[in-house]
Amino acid sequence: MPTQRIIVSNAKGGCGKTTIATTIASYYASTGKRVLLFDYDTQGSAIHWKKRRSEQFTDINVVDAARRPDNHMTRSWQMRVPPDTDTVVIDTAAGINGTELAGMLQQNDIVVIPVLPSPIDIQATAYFIKDILLIGKARKKQIRIAVVANRVRKNTLMYLSLERFLYTLNLPFISSFRDTQFYNKAIEKGIGILDIKTAKNRIDHEQWAPLIRWLDIPSEKLEAQIRPLFGEEVSS
Repeated sequence: MPTQRIIVSNAKGGCGKTTIATTIASYYASTGKRVLLFDYDTQGSAIHWKKRRSEQFTDINVVDAARRPDNHMTRSWQMRVPPDTDTVVIDTAAGINGTELAGMLQQNDIVVIPVLPSPIDIQATAYFIKDILLIGKARKKQIRIAVVANRVRKNTLMYLSLERFLYTLNLPFISSFRDTQFYNKAIEKGIGILDIKTAKNRIDHEQWAPLIRWLDIPSEKLEAQIRPLFGEEVSS
């Protein structure tokens, strides 16, 4: 099987790209796959996450893609993907634009776009998605793109506003992830939220299930399921 490439991206910083990317990487590692995670964040968030990862969890090779190679290493060597790699996860830098992303994309790539429920994030994401859809590979559907709502809170008007925005996109709206301290705990331990298995975070596993299914389903069999996270009425 060809190497699966998953790119987690949004031009807007602070939307939780690293949390999503590390959770995806840790999930696939837990299934026995060889995972390579590229960290384009100049702050090295995924690098620091890897350093906190315990030996009891499957090792994940994290590449500091933001660092320029030294005199003893070429850029192509630094960015190489070993042939035995099953899954590549790419955590792009904040502020990335459509042109920069186009340079990363390969045919059959998967792009996951996290967006927060705030007016600024919604507007920035709208422009980012517009840029992506101008990329030739996206227009020809050679890449798969989906959106996930991140750090959402139950019973808020802002979440409904975000949900309405996502429904207007001609893209799969896969799932919504709640705002919970379990994500912080996972980052602190160098794991993904799916590695935490308690009764209190069962809902997080349920929320991630649609995205995992979407990532694993072949594109020719893919049918996006769009559903809100919360069905109750919201209060003002």
